[in-house]
Amino acid sequence: MNVSMSLKRKTEKVIRLLDELAQLSADGALIVVEGPNDVVALRRLGVLGEVIPAKAMGKTFIDLVSELELQEREVILLMDFDRRGREWTKRLAAYLERGRVRVNLHVWRGLQELVGREVKDVEGLTTYLETVRRKMGEHILSEWTL
Repeated sequence: MNVSMSLKRKTEKVIRLLDELAQLSADGALIVVEGPNDVVALRRLGVLGEVIPAKAMGKTFIDLVSELELQEREVILLMDFDRRGREWTKRLAAYLERGRVRVNLHVWRGLQELVGREVKDVEGLTTYLETVRRKMGEHILSEWTL
C-alpha cells in the first residue's frame, strides 16, 4: 500500500470517528474537552451539541467531577492526546465511573490511535485535516468545511 492510500484510509477513519462524535453530540451526549480552543475546533468540525471546556471553567478537578456526576446522560471525554491529556482522561474516567456516570472513551481512543503522534490536542484536528486535504490533492474531505 502506498503512502497516500494509507493516509487516505487513516483520514477516512478519522472522519468516521468525527461523524460519530457529531451524531452522539446531536443525540444529547455531553462532551468534555480541555480548553475553549478545543470547543471552537469541534464546532468547525460539525459538533454542535454541548461541549464543556474543563480547564477553562475556573473549577477544581473535584468541582468538575461533582458537576459531571449529576449528568444523567453519556459523557464523552475528549481530552488532548499528549501525556497530560492521557493522565487527565484516565483520572477523570476513573472518578466518573465510580460515580456511575456513563463515560465514553471510544472516540478519544480511536483518534489517539490514528493521529496521536501527529496531533497533540483536539484543536489540532482541524489543522491536521486541512493539511491532509492539501497533501492528498483530492476531495476526500469535501464534505468538511474547515
